[in-house]
Amino acid sequence: MNTSFSRPATAPAPAHLARLADYRVLVAPGLHGSGPEHWQSRWQRLYPNFERVEQTDWSQPDLPRWSQRLGEVLAQSGRPAVIVAHSFGCLATVHRAAALQAEAGSAFPIAAALLVAPADPGKFEVGDEVSYRLRFPVLVVGSENDPWMSAPRARQWAKTWGASFHQAGALGHINAESGLDDWLAGQELLLGLLEQVRPSGW
Repeated sequence: MNTSFSRPATAPAPAHLARLADYRVLVAPGLHGSGPEHWQSRWQRLYPNFERVEQTDWSQPDLPRWSQRLGEVLAQSGRPAVIVAHSFGCLATVHRAAALQAEAGSAFPIAAALLVAPADPGKFEVGDEVSYRLRFPVLVVGSENDPWMSAPRARQWAKTWGASFHQAGALGHINAESGLDDWLAGQELLLGLLEQVRPSGW
């Protein structure tokens, strides 16, 4: 382990661990990945069972390729999966879920998705490719001053995706520069999202 990583400020509560144990949690970063002080990386240190979806080239926002890679990771297990995505990782998540719905009639094994600070599809000219209503619990978390997606646009895309929307305040792009540490409020949002998943998983 890289000893330059700061340690988590707060250990996960047993109740959190129990609620998360029913799911395979996949962390889907955005462009350039999530560095050691990004809340996604810190969550992985808090919850070692969380799995990161590694992209071949983090610097190239290739939606089909990122989506395919997510699909490959999902196919490694039939357990219900919850995706915790950030920025361009959110678009890859929507794209893969839509592909699964088109191919099989459901987004199995995706059970829920937390989409934090999605990148604006218009900036990458992929709006048509992610204009799908998802059929599982989804929460979009937006920021009042996100340079990658304005708050009104984030709310509109949440509506397009059939997602609930949470306004987190002025947190920039909700990344390492936002100074969130372990982002406890985000962990609570994730646990609340899991409450919406049907007991059967679908």
